[in-house]
Amino acid sequence: MSLRMYQNKAARVSRGRALAAALAWSSAAGALACAIATPAQAQVSNASLRGTVKADGGVSQVTAINVGTGFSRTVAVGAGGTYNFPSLPVGTYRLELTTANGVRHTDEFALNVAQNAVLDFDFSSADIVSAGDDAIIVTGSRLRSMEGGEVGTSISQRQIEVLPQNNRNFLAFADLAPGVQFVTGSGEQSRLQGGAQNSSTVNVFIDGVGQKDYVLKNGVAGQDSTQGNPFPQLAVGEYRVISSNYKAEFDQVSSVAITAVTRSGTNEFHGEAFIDYTDQGLRDARPNELRSGKVETKDFQFGGALGGPIIKDMLHFFVTYEGKRQENPREIRPGFNLPLSYFPEKYQGLFGPTNATFNEDLYFGKLSFQPTANDLIELSGRHRRESGEFLSSGINSRETISAQKVIEYRGTARWEHTTDNWINDLKLTYEDVGWAPTPTVFGNASLFAYAAQNESDPTKVDRADILRIGGGGNYQDKGQKGWGFQNDFTWIGFEGHTIKFGVKSKWVELNSLQLNNFNPVYTYNTAFNPNGGSFNEEIPYRVQFGASTGNGSPIINSKNWQFGVYVQDDWEVTDRLTLNLGVRWDYERTPSYLDFVHPDDAVNAVSPANYPNLINANYDINDFISTGTERKAFTGAWQPRIGFSYELDEDARFVVFGGYGRSYDRNQFDFLQQEISVGSFSTRTFNFNTGDPYNTCAPGPNCVAWDPIYLTPEGRQQLLAGSPGGGRELRFIDNDLKVPYSDQFSIGLRARLQPLLETEVGFSHIESKDGFAYLLGNRRPDGSFFPPAPSAPESPWGFAPAGFGSIIIGTNGLETSADSAYLKFSKSYSASSPWSLAATYTYTEAEENRNFGEVFSLDFPSLEDYPIVRSSGVRKHRLVAAGSVDLPIGVTFSGKFTLASPPYLKAIVNTAGPNPSRTVVANEAFGNGDRWGLRQFDLAVIKYIPFRFISDESRLRLRVDILNLFNDRNYVDYNNNPADDTRTPNSPSIYREISGLGVGGNPPRTVKVSAGFSF
Repeated sequence: MSLRMYQNKAARVSRGRALAAALAWSSAAGALACAIATPAQAQVSNASLRGTVKADGGVSQVTAINVGTGFSRTVAVGAGGTYNFPSLPVGTYRLELTTANGVRHTDEFALNVAQNAVLDFDFSSADIVSAGDDAIIVTGSRLRSMEGGEVGTSISQRQIEVLPQNNRNFLAFADLAPGVQFVTGSGEQSRLQGGAQNSSTVNVFIDGVGQKDYVLKNGVAGQDSTQGNPFPQLAVGEYRVISSNYKAEFDQVSSVAITAVTRSGTNEFHGEAFIDYTDQGLRDARPNELRSGKVETKDFQFGGALGGPIIKDMLHFFVTYEGKRQENPREIRPGFNLPLSYFPEKYQGLFGPTNATFNEDLYFGKLSFQPTANDLIELSGRHRRESGEFLSSGINSRETISAQKVIEYRGTARWEHTTDNWINDLKLTYEDVGWAPTPTVFGNASLFAYAAQNESDPTKVDRADILRIGGGGNYQDKGQKGWGFQNDFTWIGFEGHTIKFGVKSKWVELNSLQLNNFNPVYTYNTAFNPNGGSFNEEIPYRVQFGASTGNGSPIINSKNWQFGVYVQDDWEVTDRLTLNLGVRWDYERTPSYLDFVHPDDAVNAVSPANYPNLINANYDINDFISTGTERKAFTGAWQPRIGFSYELDEDARFVVFGGYGRSYDRNQFDFLQQEISVGSFSTRTFNFNTGDPYNTCAPGPNCVAWDPIYLTPEGRQQLLAGSPGGGRELRFIDNDLKVPYSDQFSIGLRARLQPLLETEVGFSHIESKDGFAYLLGNRRPDGSFFPPAPSAPESPWGFAPAGFGSIIIGTNGLETSADSAYLKFSKSYSASSPWSLAATYTYTEAEENRNFGEVFSLDFPSLEDYPIVRSSGVRKHRLVAAGSVDLPIGVTFSGKFTLASPPYLKAIVNTAGPNPSRTVVANEAFGNGDRWGLRQFDLAVIKYIPFRFISDESRLRLRVDILNLFNDRNYVDYNNNPADDTRTPNSPSIYREISGLGVGGNPPRTVKVSAGFSF
């Protein structure tokens, strides 16, 4: 089937714990009696407020009024003097307390995202009595937060606005939470990671709606292989990062959960605009530019936001746009450190510096409508569009680039209705996300390789790919599209209990078109030329190309149904002990996996008659063969979640907390679809007998004599005709597939040393199990994986079924474990104390049974055979600190400092001796010349200039960010060959040393200049 036919046939596959600035740091803090009231728990995106009121004659009701929007909500005071707002939109509030002597008012205070706030009043206390009947009650230190058993941190809007950052990705500060990493790779692509689990286990909730990527990796939809941001930063009010022990409301996550709230319009018009800019003249040279000079670079970001009233106190709007235009430096360099002179002159010009472009546009809009005092209706939508070039530094020439394309549409309609005893929050959602990298050049590709005898050791052969030219690689178009319904009901009618019940149903179509090796790739050993000469570019020894198998279509559509239900009870057992008891159950049906029928030729190929190698194998292939009836959707996703908090003193200054929870994630669709796509459009491999002593093959259907006709489509058809199986891989997935999950334990102590100063020390243990992996299913004639001693333990690659490629089987079994001890300190910003500091140190011992993030596990017969060793994805020591201070001259200084130990390297090695074996070696890399593997300090200076032509609050903003102030080099390429203890011109490094000039995790020292205006 042609590309055009595939294109025509395919459908569109495409705020924290810090108190707000308005809170006064009152000296009357100790005058109040602090009592625990009826427990309440915020929704995923809202806040809650509860407390106890003591007054002569009593208090009949309490009204919370949002200062910005006029939104108000009134609750009756219970018999014990308790009041409870279980769900309030994030914002700045004041309270009205109706007493027997009239209405009393508080000053303004802030409620943050997912905050469980407690605010108590005792009208017999000296400070309130002396204030007089008409005075405003100062809340100040009365307001406190109850975080329950979860481990995490909150990121305020001020932190988002003033802390230095490179890319305007609001998630960049999530690493202030224990055990969380915000990782930036050498290609400027970023991702979140929690503990020892990979990024696909993360979920981000925006206004209570999950942004999960069901198809691809990195957890958040659209974040696979992109320098872009998932959401416009101007639209984010604040967010909370929970690294473990979240409550039952959170679904499709087994590591880090982020819950963010968007900004809304208020009763006053507010707006802002900004530009950020940097280029190669404003940065230091990268390591690979020290000799050749700096490559042209540009990073231009811009945007604006506007919000205000349509109908005062009733209807408000907020809109924002952010754009990004980038040119990122790349370097094309020969493989194996070969000199340019090795290549013919016509190829030498392909090497050297270049750049890759990237463009992004983000749009967001929101309407907030309060038709009655009991109802809140919100409508929001966003659009994301990305384009650019996929090109990494390395051996691929510029013409091999793929076009980058991400398009995303999302919409949410929300109705929250409140009565005296319950709140119902209903959401309807829509999403349409597409990710489609495609080659820009179509035609044959040439992969030039080097294979020759090692000059120092004649028993060894040096092998390396050194240059690729011609057409790009894979043609892909993947995404998700569908509707969702979720409803959260909160009941507060029982004294001492806040009970929540929620249900979610989602109908989402998952799409995948994956045409691997769409452009044929011819591989040449340049060191062996059958026709003579020094550089062979005439006769390849191999060709690989994608071709239809005739078994179905590679266009895969799966109309999935996802369902989840939970119940949560936040129960005040005593005045000091609170229990958070919850359980949820999730279910997902994936028809493309459940109803799949393996083609007859694949089933026959692995039958006992045709492939007896599996008769004595350590697995039963029949457990992987599907006729469309064997597979059932997983129904065991029961997830108990238990948390507690106990106040050690009457004022709740010291709180012991902890919890246990199980959290199920999901099987990534991109893994499941390969069973179908590989069977319908498969990579075919044919080798050619050219006399090359380093690339030999036994004559047969997939090993033929070279003929120039094989460079043409007609010749490739001849190859296919001569090999009915075509050498294609055979994919089989376990019929009894489970769902990945993690078990999370935590214990800790929080201390509120002063109203704005808190510390926390804790320990967490997280185990993840049943991660998905692909294994090598080939076996030797006797059913074994490794040959008997004294033969070297080699994988059975040469024992595939006749006429086919290898058997690859998918199953569960990946495991990780992370034990983390952490110390956290935070000083919140306030108007009277205008500085802040947040710092978290985490020590982690992490283990895994596979290299971090790898899915293909082809070195042992089963996952149980992989030794559990130190995780290669988690650094043992990690310190992240960020702070800011306002100076009297209208200047704000801020900084962020990250320090971490080197990564661990893991390698598969074969031991020698009479009983050789295969094992895994893990050692810490040497780092960057000292004991630290990652170090970066960023600084920002902001000058605010009043500009009152529009309003009293209007001002200009001039800003300079200095990223990586000390120009630390954080390398990512290491020599991971435990046997390499010799330096050569082609391999100058030895095991555990830096092996390349690729820098990831930070830029060189870079100055970024910004300007903005707000009113």
